[in-house]
Amino acid sequence: MTEPPIEPPIEPPIETDIAPVRDLAALEAEWRALEGAGSFFQSWTWVGCLAEERFPDPVLLRAARGGRTVGLALFNRRRGRLSLAESGDPVLDAPFVEHNGPLTSGDPEAVRRALMRAAWRVPGARRLRLGGVPAEVVRAAGGVPFRLQRRPVPVVELDAVRAAGGDHLATLSANTRGQIRRSDRFYAARGPLSAAPAATAPEAAAWLEALMELHGASWRRRGRPGAFADPFQRRFHRALVLRAGARGELDLLRVRAGDEVVGFLYNFRHGGRVHAYQSGLAPAPPGSPAKPGLSGHALAIARALAGGDRIYDFLAGDHRYKRSLSNGSEALWWAELVPERSLLGLALRIAGRRPLSGRTDARWSGTDTP
Repeated sequence: MTEPPIEPPIEPPIETDIAPVRDLAALEAEWRALEGAGSFFQSWTWVGCLAEERFPDPVLLRAARGGRTVGLALFNRRRGRLSLAESGDPVLDAPFVEHNGPLTSGDPEAVRRALMRAAWRVPGARRLRLGGVPAEVVRAAGGVPFRLQRRPVPVVELDAVRAAGGDHLATLSANTRGQIRRSDRFYAARGPLSAAPAATAPEAAAWLEALMELHGASWRRRGRPGAFADPFQRRFHRALVLRAGARGELDLLRVRAGDEVVGFLYNFRHGGRVHAYQSGLAPAPPGSPAKPGLSGHALAIARALAGGDRIYDFLAGDHRYKRSLSNGSEALWWAELVPERSLLGLALRIAGRRPLSGRTDARWSGTDTP
């Protein structure tokens, strides 16, 4: 007698709930339990840093299946806008978030969609702001883009370098190889060129101060304030360095030629991915072949290769040095969305704007706007 086929178990539906957050610190344990597969910018190390200040009106979306939490998304509500893992205040959002998105587990696509669609039901939310997210997060949210921008993310795929023999320099163009070699020889004349991580919390704090000063001086010479000009940014990163260092997620490197400081690289390491977040570099002597950024990042990439990391991520921006050192590219999106059935949404659709759809790297049919 033939046995009847065994039916696969039916997954219980995903249920979402929306709740204001009265104690952000109490959220850490639940968040940490789900963050393993997320990026550094989705970790509580980043999201929870100065959270009470950054999220004055926080809203937590929770997705559950069969009584088990399978997704979390933290928003802040401000002036009718609901911002994912940001405040909506330009000053508080100056510590730039990338690789952003809801935390998901089990069935990422279904959980992501459930959370993002639930965001439209938050009382008082008339728009969604999504900063530094992959295209699938914008697609999951639905809505019509009021603003939408795609930015390339140059990366070094380290497994590809290993497959090619393990020498990152050998995979670059002849021009880039030549620039790095000339720069390295220039610095080597002053002593061995090296990149070493901060070994203690006090050392990391001191190096961050030195990095911020070099970074600020470089940008002021160009007539711009730089990434650490606002007091909040400095406070945020001072706190973040201690938090990330305590969890082994900080890779703050001092690049030296002998005893001479070439500069500092402010990187994060999480889940096999190194994020090159910021730098502070000593100015190259006029007329010299010195390229402190190229030499420093080449050393950091060699360190990531030796450490078994998968990706060296230059983060968003189409800067020449990033393109020169990378062997691949990803994309992140910045979006402000309005409901499809709202008056503004209908007007935008009549004007030809449509929700993001298609391939992950597809561009919106309209003009990208910052």
